[in-house]
Amino acid sequence: MIFLIGGVLLYRLFYLQISNGERYKEIAVRQQSAVMKTQGQRGSIYFKGGEPLALIEKDPLVFVSPEEVLPEEKEDGIKKLTEILNMEESQIREKFDKDGFYQVIARNLDSETVEKVRALKMKGVYIDQKKEKRYYPAENTASQIVGFLNEDMKGQYGLEEHYDDKLSGKVSSVERDKNPWGFIFSFNDDTSLNGESLTLTIDYNIQFMAEKYLKEGIEKYGAEGGDIIVMDPNTGEIIAMAQYPNFNPNNFKGEKFENLSNNAIQRVFEPGSIFKPITMAMGVNEGLVTPDTPFHDNVGCVAYGRYNVCNYTGKAWGETDMTGILKRSINTGVMYVEEKVGNEKFLEYLKNFGFFEKTGVDLANETYSNNSTIKQAYDHKIQVTFANASFGQGLSTTPLRMTVAFACLANGGKLMKPYIVKEFVSGGGKNTVKKEPEVVRQVINQSTSDDLKKMLIQVVESGYGHLAKVPGYYIAGKTGTSQVPYASLGINQAGYSDHTWQTFMGFAPANDPKFIALVKLNNATKVRTSEYSAVPIFHNLAKYILDYWQIPPDYEVEEEEKKEEPKAEQVIIDKKENI
Repeated sequence: MIFLIGGVLLYRLFYLQISNGERYKEIAVRQQSAVMKTQGQRGSIYFKGGEPLALIEKDPLVFVSPEEVLPEEKEDGIKKLTEILNMEESQIREKFDKDGFYQVIARNLDSETVEKVRALKMKGVYIDQKKEKRYYPAENTASQIVGFLNEDMKGQYGLEEHYDDKLSGKVSSVERDKNPWGFIFSFNDDTSLNGESLTLTIDYNIQFMAEKYLKEGIEKYGAEGGDIIVMDPNTGEIIAMAQYPNFNPNNFKGEKFENLSNNAIQRVFEPGSIFKPITMAMGVNEGLVTPDTPFHDNVGCVAYGRYNVCNYTGKAWGETDMTGILKRSINTGVMYVEEKVGNEKFLEYLKNFGFFEKTGVDLANETYSNNSTIKQAYDHKIQVTFANASFGQGLSTTPLRMTVAFACLANGGKLMKPYIVKEFVSGGGKNTVKKEPEVVRQVINQSTSDDLKKMLIQVVESGYGHLAKVPGYYIAGKTGTSQVPYASLGINQAGYSDHTWQTFMGFAPANDPKFIALVKLNNATKVRTSEYSAVPIFHNLAKYILDYWQIPPDYEVEEEEKKEEPKAEQVIIDKKENI
């Protein structure tokens, strides 16, 4: 009988372990784990030097599984948690007294609190670290570049929106461990699902200083806001893109739309006199003028039917040359060059410089102007429109497009595609894809570029750009002060307001440019022209970059000259002599 019972037991054991072992093993696994959807961690964003711009931060919470709490540990655990979490005892007791396996006690724990809770080693009390949030350590710095995430962790504005697909972690089905009551408590995420990280072309230090100088300038000159763009003219790498007012992407709720959007690519403006070198480059490139070609300005105005287009204040400059036209920012001079180039060729150059298209920069929501008014003026033979366009009036563009076009004068005539992401990093840093510079087209030839450099050096050495000078270096640049159309102010009215855009575009060192920068102020009310607003800001930033990059000087400087910094304060608001 005993042998019979033993045989039955052995058979049953064989049946369970051998015949149906795989089946019961599968049942056991299902009881101890579960398959669920999971998403990898969002990729990080870093400045060029590795400083973090956007990170994923764990947002841990502590919860209790009341069914697991040991009676002998309950009271002591509640008291200790009350102290650690700085909560009312009644709040914590309420969670312990409920039924179920998941009662959240506290969220948004810092690392010190997490460690204190873990140190309790209390059965039934868990730290859930699967929740994540985006954190921007640089706060307001580069805020319009990076953008932010909404509550669904989707990118809004800037890089977060443009590269949302690359940054977002992949979704996959993975196995999770269960506790004895069936609650999933193990969160060992697969790092292979993580999104790609981005390394930018933006230099943190230059970005920080650009924002600093811009903010100081806006306050000093009574402007409503402004922008600075710094770019490598040879590659199209954007080194800095500053805007003020800006915002903190860690706390963006309630911010105005204009503070969230990136004006460098989302708002158009009329560039005014910083466009004059573009017109001059057309004439030089066509062989119609040289830097020394004479020009006589005898009346200061040119009549186009019932319209008179004049120099600033209507002054006539008399005998000069093409270089003098840029030095003194003479409207009638560039109108003369445009007429020699011809309207059809002028339009062709506008197209080649990119003024009818987006730059293609890797940021969200870039806009552009198709400048249809100028195209229509060609169809209807309205010469006054081309006269105005020759000095940047009636022609709209974004600050970035203007910077990219002006860079052609610095880099030998190449239109570059600007970019802001240098590297894509994935696989825990194992895989890196680098972006390479992209030439869109050749717009002007090398000799034209060389001539324009020489002419623009004179603007800074002895023209209206003199406050941009940095001792020891040749700087090339051009000032611009343009009227703001009523339409740009949201006013349904033709014509121009008394508001201004004050700008300076320059590159350095002029003969071997390492950077080009645009400084733009919106309606500076304490000075009349950019010579005494945007230019000093450029000077401060250029001096910083030249020193920061340790760029060798072009010529030796006497100690006394080093001490003689240009003084913008020497001229006040009623200065009326220039643009």
